[in-house]
Amino acid sequence: MSTDSTPNESPTESKDHSVYEPAALPRWVHFAFIGLVLLVAILFYIGYSERSKLEGQLADQSHRADVLAAEMDQANSRVADLRGKLEVTTQKLGLTQDELARARTLAEGIRQQQQESDQRLAAQIGQVQQESNEKIGAVSTDLSGTKTDLNNTKLDLAATKAQLSTAVGNISGQGTLIARNQEELEALKRLNERNIFQFSLTKSKPPTKVGPIQLKLEKTDAKHYKYTVTVIADDRAVPKTDRTVDEPVQFVVNGSTGYYEIVVFDVGKDTVKGYLSTPKEGGPAPAAPTPPASR
Repeated sequence: MSTDSTPNESPTESKDHSVYEPAALPRWVHFAFIGLVLLVAILFYIGYSERSKLEGQLADQSHRADVLAAEMDQANSRVADLRGKLEVTTQKLGLTQDELARARTLAEGIRQQQQESDQRLAAQIGQVQQESNEKIGAVSTDLSGTKTDLNNTKLDLAATKAQLSTAVGNISGQGTLIARNQEELEALKRLNERNIFQFSLTKSKPPTKVGPIQLKLEKTDAKHYKYTVTVIADDRAVPKTDRTVDEPVQFVVNGSTGYYEIVVFDVGKDTVKGYLSTPKEGGPAPAAPTPPASR
């Protein structure tokens, strides 16, 4: 008869036999492992990014280096072309170093000559300016002298006017300067204010031309210093009767800008001496009213 237990197995041995199971890992170990994996992933990403960035910068620098190299090649090519053109030009001109040196020497000589010419010109200009200043000074001195002469002339004229007598004319009604002798007549001429025509008339002679008119002596009275003359002007004969010495006899003539004036300063037997004064045409002159009827 069979049984379920082994013949050599005792109940005690069957009771003590058990299976060994390993202990479970702590939970923090799993978290630490996951964190380590994440850290490695992050470091890998950062390293990859930096590498990509460096590779990009390196590629950019390489491109720039290629561009600069190309530009340098072009510059070298242009320099070579220019050097070749310069050599060809030098050959065409046939210039040598000696000839260039002579040309520079010639240019320097021309420059020095120009400087010397400029210096001479400046000296001449200075001399001309000095001479001009001297001449201007001389002219100023002359003008000062002329001004002094004019002042002296004005003083002389003032003194001359003071020496002359003043009489009231029968037409102007104002005082007029008259000459009473030959000396005063010369002074009156120097004033140059009117035209002066000196005359000497003799009785029984034909009319005498005095300036623009004619005068005829009719009679004289030496004792009373009187005389009578006939004025011939504008185709008319107008007598001036019993006029006295130093009396201004005024009358007008057609076309004149002022009055005419006769002054006799010397009456002798059948002779008279005096002068006729007329206005300077074109200059200012007092208006002449209609002459009164002659006496």
